[in-house]
Amino acid sequence: MKRVFSGVKPTGHLTLGNYLGAMRRWADVDQHQADALFCVVDLHALTVEHDPGRVRRLSRQGATLLLASGLDPRLCTLFVQSHVDEHARLSYLLECVATDGEMRRMIQYKEKAVRERERGGSVRLSLLTYPVLMAADILAYGTDEVPVGDDQTQHVELARDLAVRFNQRYGPAFVVPRATRPGVGARVMNLQEPTSKMGKSDDVGPGIVYLLDEPDVVRKKVMRAVTDSGRDVVYDREGRPGVANLLEVLAACTGGNPEELSGVYESYGALKKDTAEAVVEVLRPVQERHRELCADPGYVEGVLRDGAERARAMARPRVDAAYRAIGLLPGGGTRGAGDDRDSRAARDTRGVGVVNPAR
Repeated sequence: MKRVFSGVKPTGHLTLGNYLGAMRRWADVDQHQADALFCVVDLHALTVEHDPGRVRRLSRQGATLLLASGLDPRLCTLFVQSHVDEHARLSYLLECVATDGEMRRMIQYKEKAVRERERGGSVRLSLLTYPVLMAADILAYGTDEVPVGDDQTQHVELARDLAVRFNQRYGPAFVVPRATRPGVGARVMNLQEPTSKMGKSDDVGPGIVYLLDEPDVVRKKVMRAVTDSGRDVVYDREGRPGVANLLEVLAACTGGNPEELSGVYESYGALKKDTAEAVVEVLRPVQERHRELCADPGYVEGVLRDGAERARAMARPRVDAAYRAIGLLPGGGTRGAGDDRDSRAARDTRGVGVVNPAR
């Protein structure tokens, strides 16, 4: 089976955009058709000013919502990034392969660095180098496919470049991954700014529907969504972005087609009402399951513990092989005393010794 890796960053509460654009597909498709790993990438949340307690709360909430959205630990591997040391171990090796120029060309670095300076803050070195950590997240597992939106494609391209460069310089160690793009509903826009993505890092604003919003809050946000001049309900992403966003959300929630749905409605009010109810119904089972999981925190902790064990068993042989290939002595204390995990789990050498730059 192909291997798929995806992650969520605990920098804000998960949104309707996260669910319709990624999480639902992970549960409905990816975990059934691939050897899938899903990760709460908490180390990435440390690249900007943050509250430690909030990062911990959002990490737990993110993992719980992933389970509530339908991820099944019997079918996939769910874990927290910082629980698997191989991510940080491999990240340093890849920093020794990446270049300063590559890092400074990253679009997200440029944008986030500007925002940090505008707020009067200092830009952390980790903000510059975190795309390398993202590459390590992907390459450690012999990942074949990384489902991403347009804003993350550049990072997957970097992972490909680093894998090929490492393989050519030091010998075959990594599978070369490819980016894949989800289908309909992959890009839910802000209800108040329909030309901007509905992002979870913005924790305020009526344009963002969060997965744990109460039904009345959801209805209020959708009914107040920005539309466009004119009265006709027309699907036109460029000319009528507000209406197009509502139609796409409705289509993603109901399994319809935005263009066909545009012919059903004669007014914006009717479209908003149906969209609001469709969103409430899509979120209802997720919220119910989330409440059940919160009542049993031991279960979530056990899933994350077991997931980290499985992820570690997959990543460690590949990362150890990369350490040897780049010139480091074997052993070196990478395992603690009495750590017999490798003897208890099948060593995953998938992709080790295989170069596939054509992928």
